[in-house]
Amino acid sequence: MKLPVIKHLIEFIEQNDADFVLETIETLEALTEVPSLKDEELDVIGELISNMYGAVEVDKLIKEGTPKKEALNGFMQRVLGSIDK
Repeated sequence: MKLPVIKHLIEFIEQNDADFVLETIETLEALTEVPSLKDEELDVIGELISNMYGAVEVDKLIKEGTPKKEALNGFMQRVLGSIDK
């Protein structure tokens, strides 16, 4: 996951709606079923999907009252903590 991408997606969600991101996730997930995709292409799609899910999660935290910076930092700490384990 890339924090700058998640930040940009958060701004997109603030200006539009999380439903746009959720529908894009569904579209990308459907694309992963194309049998002719190469591993590198699947990796890129997977990275996009994970960043979008991260942005949706951070958006939920913000809507629950967590300040944006704190929500972003807390989310990334959780991600990094799960990677270390």
